[in-house]
Amino acid sequence: MDDRLFRTTMSKFATGVTVITTEIDGEFRGMTANAFMSVSLDPKLILISIGNQAKMKGYIDQAGMFAVNVLSHEQENVSKQFAGQIKDDRAATFSTFAGLPVINDALASVACDVYDTTVQGDHTLYIGKVRDVVVTDADPLTFYSGKYGMISSGESVSRS
Repeated sequence: MDDRLFRTTMSKFATGVTVITTEIDGEFRGMTANAFMSVSLDPKLILISIGNQAKMKGYIDQAGMFAVNVLSHEQENVSKQFAGQIKDDRAATFSTFAGLPVINDALASVACDVYDTTVQGDHTLYIGKVRDVVVTDADPLTFYSGKYGMISSGESVSRS
């Protein structure tokens, strides 16, 4: 199998969309990611996967903490901003929660300290020990087969 076939296969798994954030020298840094999952309830742990060549890897290594911001269906441009697909620095606004920058109006934000890391292939897996969470009651932004969408009232709606 080639890389393209593998990527296409992995795109068939519908995910939510997150922006990983941290702070370095007073500057907020962020990166769009959909590799996020819950790991444990006791202790409360989550996992994110960051490419070894991504700038965000160095930022998280330096800060020792990060937040996962689960985007709402109204935040497609926020995802595109932090994926480098659009140059709109106004798409996202920030506040501080549990000592970390978080995206305003996100569906949920999870503030974490780096608990453990492991390099696997071309990515580093970060296990985050959850400091605190904040959650709202909005509809999520989804990503499936290279396209954004949303889930609303039990129905999936596809977008570009």
